[in-house]
Amino acid sequence: MHTGDLTQVSYRGREQSLSDGGYLLLTAACLSVLLAFRLAALKAAQIDLVMDEAQYWSWSRDFAFGYFSKPPLIAWVIRAAGEVCGQSEACVRAASPLLYTLSGFMLFLTGRTLFDARIGFWAALVFATLPGVSYASLLITTDAPLIFLWTVMLFFWVMLVKRQSMGFAILLGAAIGIGLLAKQAMIYALVCIACHAAMSREAREALKGGRGLIAGLIALSLFSPNIVWNAEHGFPTAKHTGANIGWQSPYVHPVALLEFLGAQFGLFGPILLVVLARAGFRQLRGPSDPNKTLLLCFALPILALLIVQALLSRAHGNWAATAYPAASVFVTAVLLEGGRQRLFNVSLGLHLILAAAIATAPAFARTWPMFEQLKFLRSSLGWEDTAGLVRERLAEERYGAILVGSREMAAELLYYLRDSQVPLVVWTRGDTPHNHFEMTRPFGASTPEPILYVSLTPCPPRVTGAFAEVEALPVKRVPLVQNETRLVYTCRLTGFDDPDGSEPK
Repeated sequence: MHTGDLTQVSYRGREQSLSDGGYLLLTAACLSVLLAFRLAALKAAQIDLVMDEAQYWSWSRDFAFGYFSKPPLIAWVIRAAGEVCGQSEACVRAASPLLYTLSGFMLFLTGRTLFDARIGFWAALVFATLPGVSYASLLITTDAPLIFLWTVMLFFWVMLVKRQSMGFAILLGAAIGIGLLAKQAMIYALVCIACHAAMSREAREALKGGRGLIAGLIALSLFSPNIVWNAEHGFPTAKHTGANIGWQSPYVHPVALLEFLGAQFGLFGPILLVVLARAGFRQLRGPSDPNKTLLLCFALPILALLIVQALLSRAHGNWAATAYPAASVFVTAVLLEGGRQRLFNVSLGLHLILAAAIATAPAFARTWPMFEQLKFLRSSLGWEDTAGLVRERLAEERYGAILVGSREMAAELLYYLRDSQVPLVVWTRGDTPHNHFEMTRPFGASTPEPILYVSLTPCPPRVTGAFAEVEALPVKRVPLVQNETRLVYTCRLTGFDDPDGSEPK
């Protein structure tokens, strides 16, 4: 069993049933089985890429140090997966379950360091089977690389506090810097470190000797290419983040707060969330274990900030994702050290059942009547067929460009028409671009004609009014779930009229 200032409180003196090496192998084996199952589920899934996934894929075709709403790492990850695996939906998403699996393994290392290998093993399984992780593993989002780098950062912070080594300070800075390239939420790491330093002498000592400064400089240097990219493009990511925060009168939104809190029960699980709240309160009221205090400092401040954000405006449930790696280790230690094995087993068993259901459900997306009620599912079906209808139109006549009016349509058609040579452009809505496609693919007077306009609503006068000739083509239906269909509208446009020389807005 490990020793040191942070490991004085162990598993109530009980002997581990396996050695450290045995738990290491067992952790690797269990996580590998779960990974294989999730990869197989991705292969069998019958759902198309959702808008964000298709958008990130389109970003991956153009290597850059930044994109409109997010830092670049998600695009780099998808590009790397594509080079190895291919461009199918399963390949685009494959990095997600892999990164969450690696995150679980990092939590094994953290749990083993703070407590023992047995708690590390169970903490890894708890995290890997969280409802939120089971759901997120089916999609490729910015949370996948963020959470992996967050768990790496957490482990290096634990090691820095234990060893007070410049080497771990360098690694900590690298994890934070690369994490910032994954998602802006990595900035919470600075808040969590500050909270721990305020509560722990060992944490303050760890930052002395230039270690905190070096870590900060390394993080800043690694993130600086994205800062430069934003400066060159008018800071679109910062503006988008500010718009998402959206603080405005009356500054009190109790419904949004309840929705956020309800989402946390779904993401972390009701049993574990109650354990986190009760045990966290007791630990903060009367600190008894520096290890648990450390973990709470990397969970509760994030939840507290987002509760305030939800009350003032809104907060999506997944914004709290970074709170749950440390929380997984915390609740595992609390339940196992407290002799609550039965409650622990009930929670883990429920999460395993839910993980299996979540992974297998997409394979039956088009045949199970229950899915007709799921809004998410309807938004993830029919896009390949929609692109097929557009492909039929392109085969009927030689068009100069495809024109769309929404980010969703642009993202989906760019992916599902990825072998088409016809350029796709977006009708802009003002002087300032509202998304990456308006910034990089705006419609202009030089767009070659004739133009095929594609929409899920009738071709709007704000677009058709700018052309001399407009031909509405027959409306097509795309099947979704059961009796659900999607109407696809197309128009042939020629003779763009731009008398004052201004671009369409």
